[in-house]
Amino acid sequence: MSQFLKSYWHDSVEIAKMREWVNTLNSDELLAASINCFDLLKFVDECKQTKELQLAAVQNQESAIKYIKNPSEAVQLAAVQTYESAIQYIENPSEAVQLTAVQTYGYAISYIKNPSEDVQLTAVQTYKSAIQYIKNPSEAVQLAAVQQDPLAIKYIEKPSDAVQLVAVQKNPLTIKYINNLSETIKNALANL
Repeated sequence: MSQFLKSYWHDSVEIAKMREWVNTLNSDELLAASINCFDLLKFVDECKQTKELQLAAVQNQESAIKYIKNPSEAVQLAAVQTYESAIQYIENPSEAVQLTAVQTYGYAISYIKNPSEDVQLTAVQTYKSAIQYIKNPSEAVQLAAVQQDPLAIKYIEKPSDAVQLVAVQKNPLTIKYINNLSETIKNALANL
């Protein structure tokens, strides 16, 4: 038997033993074990994953939520309140969960697929470079970003005239990041 197969077989046996042992524990023992074993949930049968166990696990380990099938919104919120980047492991997080994550960690927007405009605005208000992780931001989001930091314009693919104007008025050096400077902006610059 090749070394790879021996190793794979050994690991498979160990995982099976771990799963069997974990599922013999009662709920109090599981709760106590979850504090020291961050990936315990991946071995616990779904029917034994109580809300209390899920909450304890997500508050002790960022990635624990990925081992919970269909976590409740309360469990999702607990996860992102403790570890904002835990949102990357949540499939289809609610708007409330998304907002909670980006309110304290604007970079969390990079883990969110199709965030709403409110989530995008919150992200750029929290983290001035968050716009670089937003696909096709609305003009309102673009404006919020350049008002927060005019250099954010370098992350905006096709800024509108209004966005260009705000950026250049706040910091004339941002002009070097604007491709295809509009006539309106050129005229406004001439009048500065």
